[in-house]
Amino acid sequence: MEHILSEGALGRRGFSVDRCVCVDRMGFSALLCACVVVLCSAAPVKLPQRNDRPIIGKPLLTQEVDNESMRKFGKTYIPSSYVKYIESGGARVVPIRLNQSLAEHEQIFRSINGLLLIGGAVDLQTSEFAHTAGIYFRLALKANDEGDYFPIWGTCLGFQLLTVLVAGENLLSKTTAENVTYPLNFTAEASSSRMFTNFPSDLRKALSQEPLTGNFHHYGVTKEAFMGNEKLSGFFSVLSTNIAQNGLEFVSTMEGRKHPFYGVQWHPEVNRFQWDPRYNFPHSSNAVRVSSLLAEFFVNEGRRSSHRFSEAAEESGALIYNYNPVYVANISAYEQTYFF
Repeated sequence: MEHILSEGALGRRGFSVDRCVCVDRMGFSALLCACVVVLCSAAPVKLPQRNDRPIIGKPLLTQEVDNESMRKFGKTYIPSSYVKYIESGGARVVPIRLNQSLAEHEQIFRSINGLLLIGGAVDLQTSEFAHTAGIYFRLALKANDEGDYFPIWGTCLGFQLLTVLVAGENLLSKTTAENVTYPLNFTAEASSSRMFTNFPSDLRKALSQEPLTGNFHHYGVTKEAFMGNEKLSGFFSVLSTNIAQNGLEFVSTMEGRKHPFYGVQWHPEVNRFQWDPRYNFPHSSNAVRVSSLLAEFFVNEGRRSSHRFSEAAEESGALIYNYNPVYVANISAYEQTYFF
């Protein structure tokens, strides 16, 4: 049986040009890059105190390299734009490896303050990445239900993976929006959302009128499919939709009704950290403001988590600072990438 795969964070030219591929074509063997997992180094014991040293655990989805020119650097990678995005919000980043035991993942979960799932090329149900993300999703679900705050953010493929984890099935269909920018078509629920609560009115208006969101995908979840699934529509509020190039309306922004889980089908990180002129990366002042506020929003969500590493040395050894990014602008759409 054939499943739809989303290839999101880095296409052959190194960016999230989402292509549809058949299921078993690829899986991730190395790591789940902790893209936006807020890790707390000096976390307070209980709320409402804030953790001012957050670490964002990036399952910055380290994905398998499919670009021949990049294979010499490593088998998996994490684009530095996601790392910079989280760091710009005031947090640090930890890459998370896929091939670890459940006990090791549970220990990492207790040490970080949030998780960011980025785009990539992976089977949304059978890949090692999906399996590992599912571990953290279930841990976060249980923790939040018990009053232990832990946020998750999904971008592009990460957005799609969250819908699969909640719905229990793959609801993707072809909603091509490849290398295009859109304003958001806000729903009535957006005005009372957590995600946009600190956006000034002029920026909310700009986001609804100006093409401030970069889209690089071939698949998504239509509004009809989203609202038709009781698990999904009951768990997430739809904050915005957009019209794909084939005329279908897809969900572009969502947030958990009860849980601090968030998803965007578009890429806020590119507004400040991607510059390849071949791609429609929004760089206006309003686009930069949108990116900045969303990074700060998610990091502030991580500040509400009291998770922490047991020792300073353990924390230091886990950070992305232990790895050096490689310049790849001459062979991809990214300026720099971390390889593992």
